[in-house]
Amino acid sequence: MRQILEDALKRSKADYTEIRYEKTIATRVVYRYKRLEVASEVLEEGGTARALVRRGGWGITTFNHLEDVARFVQDAYECATALPAQDIKLAPSEPVVDEIRVSLGRDFRSVPLDRKVELASEYNSVMLGCGDSIVDTTSIYSDTMTEYYYINSEGTFIYEQRPEVMVYFVAVARRDGNVQQASESFAKPGGFEYAGGHARLAESAGRRAVSLLDAPPIKGGRYTVVLNQDLAGVFIHEAFGHLSEADFVYENKKAQELMVLGRKFGEKILNAGDDGSVAGLRGTHKYDDEGVKTRKNYLIKEGVLVGRLHSRETAAKMNEKPTGNARAINYRFPPIVRMTNTFIENGTIPFESLIADIKLGVYACNSMGGQTMLENFSFSAGWGHIIRNGRIEEMVRDVVLAGNLFVTLANIDGLGNDFRWIERGGGCGKNGQMPLPVTMGAPSVRIKDVIIGGKQR
Repeated sequence: MRQILEDALKRSKADYTEIRYEKTIATRVVYRYKRLEVASEVLEEGGTARALVRRGGWGITTFNHLEDVARFVQDAYECATALPAQDIKLAPSEPVVDEIRVSLGRDFRSVPLDRKVELASEYNSVMLGCGDSIVDTTSIYSDTMTEYYYINSEGTFIYEQRPEVMVYFVAVARRDGNVQQASESFAKPGGFEYAGGHARLAESAGRRAVSLLDAPPIKGGRYTVVLNQDLAGVFIHEAFGHLSEADFVYENKKAQELMVLGRKFGEKILNAGDDGSVAGLRGTHKYDDEGVKTRKNYLIKEGVLVGRLHSRETAAKMNEKPTGNARAINYRFPPIVRMTNTFIENGTIPFESLIADIKLGVYACNSMGGQTMLENFSFSAGWGHIIRNGRIEEMVRDVVLAGNLFVTLANIDGLGNDFRWIERGGGCGKNGQMPLPVTMGAPSVRIKDVIIGGKQR
């Protein structure tokens, strides 16, 4: 394989050329209510060639047969020369030659499809057993193993094995026209052993959907809010992480005005960043999709903006260093600036102390989605609880948090000592590339004066 790719590179006339090639075998099983909807195994392979010409721009081609690689490298060069000169430069990156192989406890490729179907069915039955009000369920099992090759004209060659297993559960409950939904998932870059043992997770989805039928909508207003680790991780990823991606900053004048290095965003307790080098997480790879080694990148340090995320191209444009954040969802797409494992660093306050002096507040848990527009955001929590006189009390629903990112960051006045990485399924979307595997991590986060949307009672 390496020789074939090297021979194709040698024929390129471009100033810079790179090739990514992938072989992927994947299984997907889907139960919907009481019916098996999908049980598939797919084998796919393909590659992409990118050529950069100083008197032109980027030329990009994709292909599905290895024997065609040399022709598509030439096509990428011709595409690049057809463009008007764009003066694209790449920040320097040390060439590497490396192989990253994994050892799976139980290789899912050797597990029969009927066992994977059986496992998804077992989890589905757990949700169906959570009560007569359960009217719909979705139980998903999936696994993928990708053999990944990367080579460029600067001397880098990387081979990496990329495994992942995932289980995903959605339960829908209905009573007298009231419909509620709850979901849970788990995903891990590992073997089949990580797919088992999640009956409690499936039960949690089913029981919470039923409990939400009895939960009243929250009363809208301003509250001191404590985010659980899941929602805090989503918040830092969605509301702040995307703003820190340098391609967005470079191309958006408003973002440049907002994201000035050295700007104070919060109190000294606040440290946040992105780290693609943490072992065992979905966003982790030793190198990004430009062959740059991943690392821990602080974005906020003691409340101050200290960094952003880069590809080699954006780093050169902004006279900064690459951070290992050029990522592509697969061979069909070029790498763009993406997060890996985004985090708020651990605090020092026990959870009981975090809520102890809150007379009336909200404990907001997990995420049902949201949207951001520059510094403004809106997130729907999966559910919530009223905090009353320092205690977690009754469940509430329809908890929507909204506000200005920078005001909200400044209002963070407490961080728990309960940090954890959220190892769930799904992924991040950007520029049509979805779902990119990422991980988010955070402790419980206390924020004062948060706007909560809800019904006025």
